[in-house]
Amino acid sequence: MSIQLGQIAPDFEQDSTAGRIRFHGWLGNDWGVLFSHPKDYTPVCTTELAEVARLKPEWDKRHVKPIGLSVDPADSHKGWERDIEETQGQALNFPVLADADRKVSDLYGMVHPQADPTITVRSVFIIDPAKKVRLILTYPPSTGRNFDEIIRVIDSLQLTDAHKVATPVNWTNGKPVIIVPSLSDEDAKQRFPGGWKTLKPYLRMVDQPKLPHEA
Repeated sequence: MSIQLGQIAPDFEQDSTAGRIRFHGWLGNDWGVLFSHPKDYTPVCTTELAEVARLKPEWDKRHVKPIGLSVDPADSHKGWERDIEETQGQALNFPVLADADRKVSDLYGMVHPQADPTITVRSVFIIDPAKKVRLILTYPPSTGRNFDEIIRVIDSLQLTDAHKVATPVNWTNGKPVIIVPSLSDEDAKQRFPGGWKTLKPYLRMVDQPKLPHEA
């Protein structure tokens, strides 16, 4: 199955390190980050899982729930958790799906036969409270994921959902943003009474409004 941006993230019920999970119900009204691993006891993923756990305060203030996935069973995950805490100094604090039957992997198109037909690729899906897929990333096995970038994208999505703006290249929190072209100057005056800088009629830069979790 090929997942596309804007579609409803497929629901599923699957075992995890936190027990049986019905995905949409577990997400509730929060955002979600679903990220997959080829199998347990892989070195790059060991560092990633620990980093996601360390970032719990950042996920929490943005109302984001991370959830991992590996094709091994839950009892194998438990042993891997102990290794992660021992080597990375961080215990896991979010569920990891036990996708031994590859039900979720197949549902989300995480198995790429030309790469390896037996394991999942290292995918990331950002899912909003309406259960729509808002970002899809697939990493090579040798490159660790950049979760600062994933948080940056979540900030951009939450900001642009709340205001009629888009974020420019290399944007980070606090930098100027773009007024979307669909917003007329007249309407923009109501939203941005402090004014903006017009570089071109389609390119209007304005000071960034506050992120929802900072408002």
